[in-house]
Amino acid sequence: MSDPTTTELEAAAFRRLVSHLRERTDVQNIDMMNLTGMCRNCLSRWYMEAANEKGMDMDKDAAREIVYGMPFSEWREKYQSEATPEQKAAFEKSH
Repeated sequence: MSDPTTTELEAAAFRRLVSHLRERTDVQNIDMMNLTGMCRNCLSRWYMEAANEKGMDMDKDAAREIVYGMPFSEWREKYQSEATPEQKAAFEKSH
């Protein structure tokens, strides 16, 4: 497979992942961290780091808005719930 085709497929998969995560507001970041070791914030950080490596000036807030589809503070207010003691314990155990 050619590099441009690989890049197009990876970009399509990324867009699909971001769209899926935007729809699944019921899935909390701590649950993602506990199950997969990554969350929306990780994905946005990786996006920011890739942009910065290409010489683009992107900060954490701009990258998070790309992943969340809105400012992170707005998403947190609308969708983020307080982590349960069980979620916190699982996070401490796995990290």
